[in-house]
Amino acid sequence: MGNRAIRVGIDVGGTHTKAVAIDNATHEIIGKSSVMTTHDASLGVSEGVVEAFKKCLAENDINPDDVIFIAHSTTQATNALLEGDVAEVGILGAGKGGLEGVLAKKQTRIPDIDLGTGRFVKMHHRYLKIRDFSTENVESAINEMMSEGAQVIVASKAFGVDDLTEEEEVQKIAEKKNVPVSVASEISKLYGLTRRTRTAAINASILPKMLDTAQSTERSVRSIGVKVPLMIMRGDGGVMSISEMKKRPVLTMLSGPAASVMGALMYLRASNGIYFEVGGTSTNIGVIKNGRPAIDYSIVGDHPTYINSLDVRVLGVAGGSMVRASKSGIVDVGPRSAHIAGMPYTVYTPEEEIVDPQLEFFCPKQGDPDDYVCIRVKSGKRITITNSCAANVLGIVTPEDYSYGNVNSARKAMEPLARYLNMTVEEVAEKILAKSFEKIQPVIESLALKYKLEKDQMSLVGVGGGAAALLPYSAKQLDLPYSIPENAEVISSIGVALAMVRDVVERVIPNPSQKDIKALKKEAADLAIANGAVPDSIEVQVEIDSQTSRIKAIALGSTQAQTTDLLKCCSESEAKDIAARSMNVPAEKVEVVAENNVFYVFSAERDGMNPIRVVDKKGFIRIQRQNGSALKCKASEVGDNLAKMWDQLSIYKDDMRLTPDVYFCAGGKVLDYAGIMYLEQVMMVIDTELSAMEPDDEILLVGAKNDL
Repeated sequence: MGNRAIRVGIDVGGTHTKAVAIDNATHEIIGKSSVMTTHDASLGVSEGVVEAFKKCLAENDINPDDVIFIAHSTTQATNALLEGDVAEVGILGAGKGGLEGVLAKKQTRIPDIDLGTGRFVKMHHRYLKIRDFSTENVESAINEMMSEGAQVIVASKAFGVDDLTEEEEVQKIAEKKNVPVSVASEISKLYGLTRRTRTAAINASILPKMLDTAQSTERSVRSIGVKVPLMIMRGDGGVMSISEMKKRPVLTMLSGPAASVMGALMYLRASNGIYFEVGGTSTNIGVIKNGRPAIDYSIVGDHPTYINSLDVRVLGVAGGSMVRASKSGIVDVGPRSAHIAGMPYTVYTPEEEIVDPQLEFFCPKQGDPDDYVCIRVKSGKRITITNSCAANVLGIVTPEDYSYGNVNSARKAMEPLARYLNMTVEEVAEKILAKSFEKIQPVIESLALKYKLEKDQMSLVGVGGGAAALLPYSAKQLDLPYSIPENAEVISSIGVALAMVRDVVERVIPNPSQKDIKALKKEAADLAIANGAVPDSIEVQVEIDSQTSRIKAIALGSTQAQTTDLLKCCSESEAKDIAARSMNVPAEKVEVVAENNVFYVFSAERDGMNPIRVVDKKGFIRIQRQNGSALKCKASEVGDNLAKMWDQLSIYKDDMRLTPDVYFCAGGKVLDYAGIMYLEQVMMVIDTELSAMEPDDEILLVGAKNDL
C-alpha cells in the first residue's frame, strides 16, 4: 500500500507468538497474526518472532517500508533462568588492598546461584588488587577462569559506581578475546557490592544465549526489508534498543507480563487495581496504581537483585489448568495444563465426538501426582477438564469472550466426574473455580496490602486469552468490579507496539544537591535518547528514598515525535463521573478544586475526609488519595504554597510528625514525590523542574495526608 506509518508489536508466549500491526496515526489495529512459539527451532523463539512478523505483513498487505516501529517481548531470559539454560560465569573482582580488600574479595565471591528449580549458575572467581591491575594480570585471570569452564566474565569493582576504570579495562581485554562480558557498575549504579555483583552475574549467565538470539532476530528482520531499529520489551514496561539488550539482557525478564499491562493501560482507563494476565498454563498478577504498573526489584531463586521489573506474582493456575480429584472432592487445579498434557479442552471439542465418555486418572509428567483427570471417549481420544470448561458450564463466559466454547461438550464430558464425586455438573464446575480462587485470593490481598490499595478504589483488569475463565468468578468472590478489554487475547502484542522507551538511573547520594539531581535527570534522559526516544518527548521523574538516600531518575520517551492519543478527550462531566465512582459518592457532591489544560482535580467530603482525584482529560485517574487538598498557583509561588500545604497536611501524634505526600502537575506531567519525608528535599527536586519554566507558568500542587 505504501505511505502509511505502522507500528508492529510481537509477543512471545509459552504457546503462541502473536503479532499486531497498528496504524500510528489512529492506533487502529490493521492486522493480527499468530504462530506456534518455536521453542525447539534452530534459532529458538526468534524464528517464531520473524515468522509472525512476516505473516502479519503478508496477510495485511503491509509494505516493510511502512513499518516505523517494531518491538517484541521475550520469554527467553525468564525461561533460561527457570530451566537452568545458563552459562558458567567467571567473576573478576577488584578493589584496594588491606581490610577494604579483604571485604571486597569476600563480597565479590558470589557462591553458585540457586535458581530455585534445582539448577544453578556456576561461578568461578579471581580477585585483583587495583595496584596489581595490568593487561597481563587481567588476561591471566580471565584465561584461568575460562580453563575452569567460565564462558562469560563479570567485572565487579568495589565502589565501581564511582569509578569504572578497572571494570572497563576488564571489558576491553575480554572483548578482544571474544569473550562476552558484563560490567557490574553498568548493570546497576547502586552501592551494595554483593547484590550488584550478583545482578551482573545473573545478567552474564544468560548473555551468550541472548546475544545469539538477538543477532539472529535482527538479521532476519533486516532481510525482510525493515530498516527501523528492532526494539525489545523490558520487564519494567518500556522498550530498549537491541544494542542495549546485548549488554543488559536481564532487563527483559518478565517482559511478557509488562507488555500485557501496558496494553491494558492503553485500552482501558485502568487507574488503580489488580491486573490478571491469564494464559493457558500460568497467570501473572500485579498492581496498577495511579495509572502506572507497580515496579520492584526482581528476586531470582530467593536472591534479591537490582533488576527493575514489574512486581508480578506467577501462579500455576490458568485457563487451561487441569483438575485433580479424589473421592473426597476436587483436590487441586493445576499446575499442569492441557497444553503440557497434549490434550484438548473438553469445551473446545466438537460435541459429536463426545460419545460414551469415561473418567480416567493419569500422571501428566514423570514425578507428577497420578490423580489428574481426563476423559476418554469412544474413539479412544482423551480430552481434559479445565478452568475454561468450568467457567463455560456456569455461564460465566459469554459468546463475546475469547474463552467461549461449546457448553454442551463441557457438560457431557464432566458428567462422569460429577457421578464419581456424587455431585451435579454445576457443583463440580463451582468447586473447580473455587479451588483455583483459593490460590488467587491471598495474592490479591497481599498485593493490595503492600501497595495500600483501598477496596473501594480497586478493580480487576483481565488480559490474555484465558481472562474470562478466572476473572469474573474472582471478582464476584471479592465483590469487586472487573473489566476485560477488547482484543484481550492479543493485548500483550498491542502493549509492545505502543510501548515507550524507559530508562532508569539510580544512585545512593546522601544529602543530594540540586546539581546532583539535575545530573541524574540528564543521565537518564541521555540513556533514553540513546535507546531511540525522541528528545522532545522525554519526561524524567525523580524519586527519593529519604531513609536509604537512594535517588532514582526515570526517563520515559516516545520513539516517534508525532503520536496520536489512543483515547478521545472526555468532558468535565465525564471526568467528574469517573472521579465520583472512584470516591463512591454521588457526582453532585464532587467539585473541581483546580484544573489546567490537561488535568481536572476533584474533591468531595466523605466521612470527615476530603478524597482527592486527579483525572486527566483522557479519563485516567492519575492520583487518588483518601484525604488531601489541591491548589493552582504560578511557578514563582510554588515555594510559599508548598510550605503552607506541608504544614496544613502534617499530622502530629505523640512525638511523631507524619508529613504529607506531594504531587506536582505541570503541563502534561504528574510528578510523584510520595515518600519523601522532608520538605527541603521535595522543594529541591521541584526546583529542578521549575528552573526550566517561566515564573507565570501554572502549576497544580496536590498534597495528601498520611496516617498510621
